[in-house]
Amino acid sequence: MRLRIRPSPPPLSRCAGEGRPGIATVHAFARVRAIAPRPRSGRGEGVRALGFTLIELMVVMVLIALLLTIAVPRYFGTIDSGKLSVQRQNISAIRDAIDKYYGDQGKYPETLQDLVDKKYLRSVPVDPLTSLPNWVALPPTDPNLSGVYDIRSAKPAPEAGANATGS
Repeated sequence: MRLRIRPSPPPLSRCAGEGRPGIATVHAFARVRAIAPRPRSGRGEGVRALGFTLIELMVVMVLIALLLTIAVPRYFGTIDSGKLSVQRQNISAIRDAIDKYYGDQGKYPETLQDLVDKKYLRSVPVDPLTSLPNWVALPPTDPNLSGVYDIRSAKPAPEAGANATGS
């Protein structure tokens, strides 16, 4: 659609850029009238359809894919490091409860459920790597003692060199 601008009466004050060469001015009082496009004839001279070309869409898709290749690995790395952090905190809480149990009872608990039964823990914490409370109980190094001396995760840490037991 072409627009035709008809001259209007001069404004009461000068507009910005008026009188300078190379700067087009449109007065506030200009009349704008829409003109319907003339039908074109001949091959390849039709009115261009509105929309995006395939190339434009492909460029946008490539840019989105590029941004995702940067963001997605960082997101999953953050999820894994969060799970390891929760695992270290759970191990620390269980070890603290085992130490308090040993200080009060003079012996180590036979199972982690003993810590819950004697109210040293509300419940056995869940290992975030296995999504189950399936900790591996380690016996004391002293052969005269029995019970749960220490714990570790049932699943090794996903990263090489990471210390999942927190010791």
